[in-house]
Amino acid sequence: MSSTSFKVAVLGSGISGAVCASTLARNGVSVTLFESARGPGGRMSQRREKTEDGQELHFDHGAPFFSVGKSEVLRLVEEWESRGLVAEWNEKFGFFDFHTHKFKNIEQEGLSKRYVGVPGMNAICKSLGSENGVESKFGVGIGRIEWLHDEKEWSLTGVNGQNLGQFKGLVASDKNIVSPRITQVTGRLPLLDTNLVPELSEKLLNLPVKPCFIVMLAFAEPLSTIPVKAFSFENSKVLSRAYCDSSKPSRSTASERWVLHSTPEYAEDVIALTGLNKPSDITLNKVAEQLLQEFQSTGLIKSPPFFKKAHRWGSAFPAASIAPEEKCLWDRNKRLAICGDFCVSPNVEGAIDSGLAAALKLTDSVSSL
Repeated sequence: MSSTSFKVAVLGSGISGAVCASTLARNGVSVTLFESARGPGGRMSQRREKTEDGQELHFDHGAPFFSVGKSEVLRLVEEWESRGLVAEWNEKFGFFDFHTHKFKNIEQEGLSKRYVGVPGMNAICKSLGSENGVESKFGVGIGRIEWLHDEKEWSLTGVNGQNLGQFKGLVASDKNIVSPRITQVTGRLPLLDTNLVPELSEKLLNLPVKPCFIVMLAFAEPLSTIPVKAFSFENSKVLSRAYCDSSKPSRSTASERWVLHSTPEYAEDVIALTGLNKPSDITLNKVAEQLLQEFQSTGLIKSPPFFKKAHRWGSAFPAASIAPEEKCLWDRNKRLAICGDFCVSPNVEGAIDSGLAAALKLTDSVSSL
């Protein structure tokens, strides 16, 4: 079978799915990339907001940056850098202790390389999803995945019952593909019947995750009392990290924008009270106010922000790695790969590494047919 007649569906346009789709297409495989959101990125997405007076603001409200240590991932990132998709974020990082109300361990500039997408974190996934051989379909949610035994193909059905096609191979970059958690959140059944791939499903079913709330803030004036552009909090039950989004390369400096990350414990307490369903505006407004108050209690903010808004990442951050050696889950007979940071390591590099591994599995299966 020629690789172009070997059709693969990739579910999810986060960095792992996008890398997998792009790598498959470069090897001549016909790829359809499905994404339920309006645009690509997953936790590498960029949020666009408008103020009451019409001012447009952009925030990297998921992964703020990424670092690379593995040579095969670094080669890919260097290619992205040569194409203008990523740039180094050369700023000092540090720690703020709530007990002493002082900064400490401020690192020297350029001590370690941190990369960001330009002009937003979603630039990488956006570019990969538009490469030759990749057909991207945004705003298309998958309702059901079925294995056709006679045809030995995967059949996809949309959330509205529409037939989305049949595929020789399937890549899922969502750890919730078999999880009952999706039922708690959306009321729909898991996409994939666990009986189809019981061994893979068992590894995914009890995968621990850490929730997080983030708050996007915009200030008219720079927060000049803060000596760093990114820092972690110590001895706070509410805040874990803060990042100055507007200090990244190729970002607008019309305002100073910060993104605050809550602690997992704070997020778990809120979810315990409000449930896993999509949080209400009341809940999000309360969260935004609480995280801002904690930030203000540092004494680092002299004037209030003119914009604030919260977002919940309910189960986005894996607390374990389920395939650190294999780098993805793979069913050879059904040509199903499951990839993501939950396979290798809970960060962007782990997601990229897993996407590359999934693409290799599918590419090898084409040559064996």
